[in-house]
Amino acid sequence: MTNNNTYKYDVNSLKAEEFINHEEIIDTLGYADSNKDNLELVDAILDKAELLKGLTHREASVLLACEDKSRINRMFELAQKIKKDFYGNRIVMFAPLYLSNYCINGCVYCPYHLKNKHICRKKLTQEEIKAEVIALQDMGHKRLAIEAGEDPVNNPIEYILDSIKTIYSIKHKNGAIRRVNVNIAATTVENYRKLKDAGIGTYILFQETYHKESYEKLHPTGPKHDYAYHTEAMDRAMDGGIDDVGLGVLFGLELYRYELAGLLMHAEHLEAVHGVGPHTISVPRIKRADDIDPSAFDNGINDDIFAKICALIRISVPYTGMIISTRESQSVREKVLNLGVSQISGASRTSVGGYAEPETEEENSSQFDVSDNRTLDEVVNWLMRMGFIPSFCTACYREGRTGDRFMALCKSKQIQNCCHPNALLTLKEYLMDYASEDTKKLGEELISREINNIPNPKAKDVCINKLDLISEGQRDFRF
Repeated sequence: MTNNNTYKYDVNSLKAEEFINHEEIIDTLGYADSNKDNLELVDAILDKAELLKGLTHREASVLLACEDKSRINRMFELAQKIKKDFYGNRIVMFAPLYLSNYCINGCVYCPYHLKNKHICRKKLTQEEIKAEVIALQDMGHKRLAIEAGEDPVNNPIEYILDSIKTIYSIKHKNGAIRRVNVNIAATTVENYRKLKDAGIGTYILFQETYHKESYEKLHPTGPKHDYAYHTEAMDRAMDGGIDDVGLGVLFGLELYRYELAGLLMHAEHLEAVHGVGPHTISVPRIKRADDIDPSAFDNGINDDIFAKICALIRISVPYTGMIISTRESQSVREKVLNLGVSQISGASRTSVGGYAEPETEEENSSQFDVSDNRTLDEVVNWLMRMGFIPSFCTACYREGRTGDRFMALCKSKQIQNCCHPNALLTLKEYLMDYASEDTKKLGEELISREINNIPNPKAKDVCINKLDLISEGQRDFRF
């Protein structure tokens, strides 16, 4: 790994190569290698993690390098405790909606790259978006993450804004999309302000890899080739008024230890400069897709390493939501749900559209293969059987509990006073409007049990009253 430069590590800098500093990461990995068997230090780091204040990228790197089984077990146990303390047993549900796969970038790991001439190129019209949203609402979804390739001609910011307006405007039966998260290419402060004014929830942008040299090779052409512009996007988003941002790397492109250090450095930077760390961190792994063979990338990680990474993200940034998508199988998702994951997708389509009417093989426009093909009802049922509360809640965003206001509540673990009853209310809506009979029976039993876990008697009484009103046909209550 060579990346000679004159930059110095500075968590407060607004320059990408200073707050994600290559030399600092290399030094961190060397420090981790030197201390991975220093069990006294490992124990001290784990003791610090017990305080629920998080860990630095260097401390987390030592834990990632440590191979002592008893310490790894302690990491997993601690991750489970932190997940329970901060997020309880709630799992937030969402679905992606791909608007367009037109793209002018040359990313070598993505089938949307410009040179791919045989993939079916699509762009949803506003009428098609309406049909997709109705189909998603009829499943029971309340939260979407919209996705689009980078193409200023086919996918200008105006198209994204019009699409958001369309999505929020659709009310079908008892359905409504109450939060639209946005995953589009790095853009300008002005455009981030426009997204903020459009009422988006979280702005999501995956770094793909924090290793600059690898990044530039993986993005040989197109605007995404500019490492600094891409890496500094979250600072521009914050400057544009978006205070909920979501980070992520695509594990498998570069060495996973390098990526975890870079990811945590990015979180530390946002906290230091803006006073607000990432609202979410996603943990995708590269998967097969159209003309992309994941075996061509030699940095893949097995399920055990993947689980360890999830646990260490939870330990290091306990306040941050963690997302796992249908890239992962049911068994992998089941393994990491207790280790820190707080949001999952259900019944996802990675094609452009595909909810209102499934694609044929001939018109495949998918970005990657989905490993978990269950319906939303099957996923909800599965979660409840494992003791989780599937939550369709969007209350924090709609009540203005975003950015530093959300983080203050989350870090003090007070967010559960709102989130637990809100999860029950939105689950009740799902059960009334969309669930199969088996799922409804299971859910009603879960709600009856979980009501007793609301510690505040007044809040408990209010929640019971609102649940009764939902049974009578009313909707959209929130704490």
